[in-house]
Amino acid sequence: MTQQEAEIILQRTFNLSHFYDEQWITIEKILKGERVLLIEKTGFGKSLCFQFPAILFKGTTVIFSPLIALMRDQVKKLNSLGISAKCVNSEQIPEENSQIISDAKAGEVKILYIAPERQENSEWIEATRQMNLSMVVVDEAHCISVWGHDFRPAFRRIINLVNLLPKGLPVLATTATATKRVETDIAQQMGGNLTIIRGNLMRDNFRLYVIKVNSEDDKLIWLGQNIEKLPGSGILYTGTRVDTEIYSKWFEFLKISSVGYNAGLDADSRIAIEAGLMQNKWKCIISTNALGMGIDKSDIRFIIHTQIPQSPIHYYQEIGRAGRDNQPAYIILFYNPEDKKLPEAFIEGGRPSISKYEKVIAAVKNEMLGERNLMRQTNLKQTQIRVIKADLIEQKIIREVTIGRSKMFEYITDAPPLNTKTFEELRASKTRDLEKMIEYAETTQSRMKYLCDYLGDSSTHSFTNCDNTGLNKIIVSINDEWRQRLQDFREDYFPVLEVKTKGTNLINGVAASYYGVSNVGIALHRSKYENGGDFPDFLLRLILKAYRKKFEQEKFDLILYVPPTKSGELVKNFAVKVSQVLKFPISHNLIKQRVTSEQKVFENSILKSDNVKDAFTYKNPQEIRGKTILLIDDIFDSGATIKEIGKYLTNLGALKIAPLVIARTVGGDLI
Repeated sequence: MTQQEAEIILQRTFNLSHFYDEQWITIEKILKGERVLLIEKTGFGKSLCFQFPAILFKGTTVIFSPLIALMRDQVKKLNSLGISAKCVNSEQIPEENSQIISDAKAGEVKILYIAPERQENSEWIEATRQMNLSMVVVDEAHCISVWGHDFRPAFRRIINLVNLLPKGLPVLATTATATKRVETDIAQQMGGNLTIIRGNLMRDNFRLYVIKVNSEDDKLIWLGQNIEKLPGSGILYTGTRVDTEIYSKWFEFLKISSVGYNAGLDADSRIAIEAGLMQNKWKCIISTNALGMGIDKSDIRFIIHTQIPQSPIHYYQEIGRAGRDNQPAYIILFYNPEDKKLPEAFIEGGRPSISKYEKVIAAVKNEMLGERNLMRQTNLKQTQIRVIKADLIEQKIIREVTIGRSKMFEYITDAPPLNTKTFEELRASKTRDLEKMIEYAETTQSRMKYLCDYLGDSSTHSFTNCDNTGLNKIIVSINDEWRQRLQDFREDYFPVLEVKTKGTNLINGVAASYYGVSNVGIALHRSKYENGGDFPDFLLRLILKAYRKKFEQEKFDLILYVPPTKSGELVKNFAVKVSQVLKFPISHNLIKQRVTSEQKVFENSILKSDNVKDAFTYKNPQEIRGKTILLIDDIFDSGATIKEIGKYLTNLGALKIAPLVIARTVGGDLI
């Protein structure tokens, strides 16, 4: 087929007039049954390189993608063009996924998108043997490589499938972000006879800025002053879920149109926000990096990062979502050297320390354990356990066995010693990546050239599109009026405590502040750990504001407080003051019936729950029956203590239990 013949079909099927040169080069090789690794900038049109040949092949093209939003978006578009496309992912019910797989086996699906984790599913493994495969596509192929910025163990199993495919069955791997090292690693894994096509990563329609700041206040105030002045709509990327909430509430306070997005939202909410983004419903979406990959929107006019990413690769991937229509797009990074602590924590979470691997090995050596009991034995977070498990299975130190419905992990007799060389190299590599991101923020040279060089694009283009090469620097200017507005916001915005659970009469409560966001945390720490005396009165005023905003004029029958672990009489004395102001009676009858540890010593939710399970009793249980209760504490972290007390008081007959705390920690889920 010539390019001219192909473009007739392209016009008829996709309503597009022509291919870019590198698109046609890729498609030509795919049509000849070859294997290709395509590295092209975001917005280049990589998806056409597999969608077009897929409609010409007789069988089913399978596309492995980690991006559910992309799956939904592309399936919708393909179906609108009359092309039979479906996707299998975790947001669909099992029966729907099974039906789609059956349809694919029957040859009724031309293009099938599937999550890489399905490689662990026996139904899918069996289906691949019965399916008439015409092509395999690995989207976001950097996930194959441990040196990639988003490595996922499930992608390695795709390579196992790829290497079993017959010669002449085309394979395409695509990514926008692969350094030379990642490129080499992917090529080695995909085997010989691989063609690598690397395009130009330059984006000269970008306007790149770095804004030096000294605090979170600087970021909030600059955005309040300036975001409405930016053209069009865009995305504001934050470091954590809590940050998405804080910035969303700040914009709401300022009446700036925005919405928050993170991986903790339910599927319907995420779909609705993604649709709103496409329709320019808000000035900006405030999100963790959970949003954006696979969103095909050409006119995102600005991308702002309030937190420095882990590497220039992460950064290029995220800013690449802007300006795909080649019109100017504003790319802004806030930079405070202190901000590196969060990406350092991500690096630690991505590859835990060797001592944590040794903890898991020691635990499994003693007995066969499931995931929950591994968490109990090691005091490690679930995400860390899962990374360690995958690595130990790959090194044949432990194996997964199924007993009944449970997955257990056992130590393999005569297993080889833990090989730490790769982990140490990887940690060092990611640390260097972070240093390079800091170097980007601090460079006095062209920012676009810096990113292109880092990603292996050595084009000699002369750039004038950043605040080092022709654009004016952006300086934060704060006056008393804006300081007061921020102070007013902090005294009006109170974090919700989501503790409502089935089987208890707990309702969602409220905190006066986040622990690390204002001077609240400093005051709490001084009183609890520096012998600073009772909690200061400004905390009482703040918590009463939070109470009135959340519960208005609601009356409670009784105030209780969480018995202390280490804080002595602090919470009791504070609760007494709250009782005196609100004029609700207070009881001192909720006590601990056994010693507990401070919750902060536990890394995972299972041990936090175990620590307080059945730890509380009430001296006169009859006085609880039929009562509505306001439950006071100083710091809310995982919520395990509040939930345990809520369950206990429900069993005693309490009608309603509402938590009211001074501060909620900023920890927990990040994306």
